[in-house]
Amino acid sequence: MAEASSSKMAVLSVLVDNEAGVLARVIGLFSGRGYNIESLTVSEVDAKRHLSRITISTIGSERVINQITNQLERLVPVHKVFHMTPTPHLSDATIARDAVLVKVFAQKDTMDDVLTIARTYSADLIAQTHALCVYLFVSTPDKVECFIKDLRLVARLDICRSGIFALDNHSEDYVTRQLTAHTTDDVRAFSS
Repeated sequence: MAEASSSKMAVLSVLVDNEAGVLARVIGLFSGRGYNIESLTVSEVDAKRHLSRITISTIGSERVINQITNQLERLVPVHKVFHMTPTPHLSDATIARDAVLVKVFAQKDTMDDVLTIARTYSADLIAQTHALCVYLFVSTPDKVECFIKDLRLVARLDICRSGIFALDNHSEDYVTRQLTAHTTDDVRAFSS
């Protein structure tokens, strides 16, 4: 019970080889141990080195998050796991965003409310017909949640969210150094 009360959201950015089966192995690690994935985004980030970034948000105690991190780092195609969870003293160290496409089905009498909400949040109008509007909104996960909540008060919605994507606010050299150090350790371990 104490475990559940100390649970918090964690965002992990996992640099992996961009090859078939890697995502399945990472997902398998979570499902095989009963960990839940709140959101997941994946894309290639370095075509030359064949690297992809998997950004995973999950909920767990500090012990569970550390256990997940350690298990991820043991997977062969994983190069590095970065903690991207914003904390009060590191809030500037991580840039985290969420994107949502919202199809809004509004009645004539509530369309003005929809437009006001969209303007308030600076959401981008992507498509519009007489019966619906489609907006794109990219912001912090909390603001995306508020945008959706406010729209739900006045209209029926169809939603597609990206999930959290994040980068640290360090220089590129920091990440390169981390990858180089990790690769050098692997080479040393392999050659000994």
